[in-house]
Amino acid sequence: MRNKLSLVLFCFSLTLLAQNENSDYKKKVLESSEMEFLSSYYTQDGTHSVIGGGIGTEKLNDETASIILSTPLGDDAVLTMDVGISAYSSASSSNTNPFSSTGASQGGGEEEDDDDDRGDEGHGGKATPPTGTPWQASSGASKTDELIYINGSYSHSSKSRNFIWNAHAAVSNEYDYTSLGLGAGISKLFNKKNTEISLSASAYLDTWRPIYPTELHEFESYGSNFLNQGFFSGVTVLDQSGNASGAYLPTQFSSYQQVNRNSYALTLGFSQIVLKKLQIALSADILTQNGLLSTPYHRIYFADKPQYFIGNASSIANYASPQNKDVFRLADDVERLPNTRFKIPVGVRLNYYMNASFTLRTFYRYYSDDWGITSQTVNFELPVKLNRSFTIAPMYRFYTQTQATYFAPYNQHVSTEIYYTSDYDLSAFHSSQIGGSISYTDLFTTFKIGSFGLKNIDLRYNRYTRSDLLTANIVSFSVKFVGN
Repeated sequence: MRNKLSLVLFCFSLTLLAQNENSDYKKKVLESSEMEFLSSYYTQDGTHSVIGGGIGTEKLNDETASIILSTPLGDDAVLTMDVGISAYSSASSSNTNPFSSTGASQGGGEEEDDDDDRGDEGHGGKATPPTGTPWQASSGASKTDELIYINGSYSHSSKSRNFIWNAHAAVSNEYDYTSLGLGAGISKLFNKKNTEISLSASAYLDTWRPIYPTELHEFESYGSNFLNQGFFSGVTVLDQSGNASGAYLPTQFSSYQQVNRNSYALTLGFSQIVLKKLQIALSADILTQNGLLSTPYHRIYFADKPQYFIGNASSIANYASPQNKDVFRLADDVERLPNTRFKIPVGVRLNYYMNASFTLRTFYRYYSDDWGITSQTVNFELPVKLNRSFTIAPMYRFYTQTQATYFAPYNQHVSTEIYYTSDYDLSAFHSSQIGGSISYTDLFTTFKIGSFGLKNIDLRYNRYTRSDLLTANIVSFSVKFVGN
């Protein structure tokens, strides 16, 4: 959402380039109210589920819808409100409690710690022993979730249009996470508005409501005798050889004592029109985070600990293969990461106006943090104006990063480590994204809905592929109306 505010301010600055400071007529920053409807559909798949400790399905579908309303407040100010909802279904997240689809209780999180549905036979009163697999979704409550957010921003320009200040606030909430954000920024234009310098700061104060994997949640609830109580009552735990065992005891696990995550960012920007057809923009950020930076339901498996399972003993030998349909390994612990992180991204953007039909947009970013990750991003976009109304814009993005200090694949961490994760977002990988957009602009807003006229329609598609075999597709659609 912060990017949207930056885009609005950038558009303001371009508009102001044509404005004569000494003119008696002062054009409004925004002539009339604008209303934009956005929606997107995202789908992905892969084989490195972090909830499965680095293996398992990563299937996920996400649908997002939002409304953005920008309203001029007098000649110099604009108020923007952005309200949206994002609903997803995730095979990976459902496996916080992987046993739900086979008759086990729903006890994968604290809010589900209710034994009323457990009969005398244990595991939810079902005669059929529970099974699970990291390679397909369970029917747990964590399979689906909704993120609801509200963002508000205010921007004010000086009468000369050479100075802009803005402020924004944001709130979002989902099942186990709440975020509150505040920010402000200033922009100064000079050199006949050919040069712009900006400075902005933001803070996000977030709170977890931790949900732990079923087996660790039960251990926390009942202590060392947990295999005879709650979900585990009447459930057979298997060792690596497939024999019944009562030795599973994840003593390395303890619940997080801290549930807050705070993020702070300071951004410096510089933009310069170098030539009539060439613009360059530089940006540098300083970002710091503290608090609970781990994710509570990300499992960890230790290579130096015995392995224990629930499900079909004959499938244990084939556990790490997608052919495994009915056995799930019990976790040794959850992800542990440092409670601080410091990040520095630096970017440069070059836009070159080739002619009336073609504009080349390029972007490069270098990133480094104190978790050992460095990355580089290169992006190209070539908007092609077909006529007065239609524009197409093919794009390509390449990204590469090094591995975080604390990452290791499935079953390669050891219990003597202090920090550990099997999240492949923190592994070494490279990725490509290819796609494009088609835009329609109604120059005369001839299509009307009430007092609003159609301004533009935009349709985008991108295909994302990653070297760890994660693939994703995203389709987005937006339509903007302007008030009369």
